[in-house]
Amino acid sequence: MITHLQDTVTLSNGVKIPGFGLGVYKVEDGDTVIHAVSSALKNGYRHIDTATIYDNEKGVGQAVKESGVPREEIFITSKVWNDDQGYESTLKAFEETLEKLDTEYLDLYLIHWPVSGKYKDTYRALEKLYEEGKVRAIGVSNFHVHHLEDLMNDCTITPMIDQVEFHPHLTQSDLRKFCQENNIQFEAWSPLKKGRLFEDPTLMEIAETHGKTVAQVMLRWDIQHDVVTIPKSIREKRIVENADVFDFTLSEEEMKRIDEMNRDERTGSNPDTF
Repeated sequence: MITHLQDTVTLSNGVKIPGFGLGVYKVEDGDTVIHAVSSALKNGYRHIDTATIYDNEKGVGQAVKESGVPREEIFITSKVWNDDQGYESTLKAFEETLEKLDTEYLDLYLIHWPVSGKYKDTYRALEKLYEEGKVRAIGVSNFHVHHLEDLMNDCTITPMIDQVEFHPHLTQSDLRKFCQENNIQFEAWSPLKKGRLFEDPTLMEIAETHGKTVAQVMLRWDIQHDVVTIPKSIREKRIVENADVFDFTLSEEEMKRIDEMNRDERTGSNPDTF
């Protein structure tokens, strides 16, 4: 379990990923994303998660360049979008991502969604990029157990990460168990369920006990489950507040109470029907 903001989790290939980062989903390119990423890096974050479809890789790259933090100290993730899936088109999309981010390599490249009939060819392209040293780790996003099993029947490198929607209303226990058994790091997107749980009585009560916000309790719950988490915010105050989760611990009983809030309820699409 990570104990401070720059603590890392070791992936199956030995690469270390900071266990806490900034997500920039739907953050507008240009000044908005530059400000968010700059604020995060200035306040100790070392993990930035973007994607082609977010249309802000350029701004992320600029903020990284201007931050004064050495590139090798920053962990950058991006994802290949559905329209670009397939072997050759993924290789091309990756080069465009590198160009926009203005970097020579990526730390992690993910398949954004399991596009039926395409994700295996897409993953073969990721394996090639990995073998060529253009990306330090590869993985998937929004893959259910059956997608992972199907992919693992044919791939030569087991995905190092599965990044999925995860919060107290969607605890994905079967998927987490599968990932754990197969040495695939579980990573959470939308860990705060887009703010929809901020008024939840259970979480409010636990937050009050610790003198913390509901958001901080939810993020601490991720950490204690050994889940890599990437909350999104564009405001510096909230970016700092989100990371202030290393000075308290949820009890076993509190963890259990939050686990029991599960409703299998998504804010995003179901990977089987998206």
